[in-house]
Amino acid sequence: MKKVPASVYQEMRDKAAKLFQRLQGEICQALEQVDSVAKFELDEWERPSEEGGHGGGGKTRVLRGGRVFEQGGVNFSEVHGVLPEAMTKKLTGREGTAPFFATGVSLVIHPQSPMIPTTHANFRYLEVDDLAWFGGGSDLTPYYLFEEDAVHFHQTQKQACDKHDASYYPKFKKQCDEYFYLPHRSETRGVGGTFYDYLGKGESERLEEYYSFVETIGSSFTDSYIPIVEKRRDDSYSEAEKRFQLLRRGRYVEFNLIYDRGTLFGLQTNGRTESILMSLPPEVHWSYNYAPEPGTREAALIDVLKNPRDWVPVS
Repeated sequence: MKKVPASVYQEMRDKAAKLFQRLQGEICQALEQVDSVAKFELDEWERPSEEGGHGGGGKTRVLRGGRVFEQGGVNFSEVHGVLPEAMTKKLTGREGTAPFFATGVSLVIHPQSPMIPTTHANFRYLEVDDLAWFGGGSDLTPYYLFEEDAVHFHQTQKQACDKHDASYYPKFKKQCDEYFYLPHRSETRGVGGTFYDYLGKGESERLEEYYSFVETIGSSFTDSYIPIVEKRRDDSYSEAEKRFQLLRRGRYVEFNLIYDRGTLFGLQTNGRTESILMSLPPEVHWSYNYAPEPGTREAALIDVLKNPRDWVPVS
């Protein structure tokens, strides 16, 4: 088994880890403020290394049973060790095992009301052997479509991208639609956002540039989501609409357990199972051969998920 060497990217490791811890704190504070009842619980954990020593760890913060949020998790991690052969091959194209380092912040928020969308975001920095890169993104998963909310979410993301490169938003929006897609359902998970990966891989001279971008778009997350929550948190809803939310959460579970790269990476690198699976909703429902009635709001949502839209103009 390969020994993990001292990182040639130590300064970037430290900067990235500090950024992600700061984002965790800022996001949790904003979510607590809008919920006004529930508070995040802190769960600190350590990851054992492949040799039985210390392999890093993290801080998982979970909010449950709030006035607005049924459950939310915001997880910071900073882990290191040796990747198995299959994962090394997948990430680098190289044979054998390889030392790795990964740090990031990831979150999933499940609201009580079906009128408030679920949201997900993660911002990460990864090293495998002598390669290093950034990745991440954020996306919106509504249960009932309010077009102005989708526009707001995308517009905020576009503004963050445009501060660095006008080509980022259309490229990362397309990648988000392609990534958060359930091929066995022929539909996207939600109305998208941005998704990017391997920023800096093979071009280490640009890592500082990509760090700056991730800092900007990470800091814009609360601006993209919190105003939507504030607008919808007092909307009324029926029992039937709540049931539809639980049905759609089933699609969320399917994606996370079958396709999500972060979930698979965490499980395959001996990550902490509770923190990895914090993205799953506390209540969910499946119904055999369900299809919404044509002409309903439920059917309108499914139509958008099967036919992704461009929510903001791109010059």
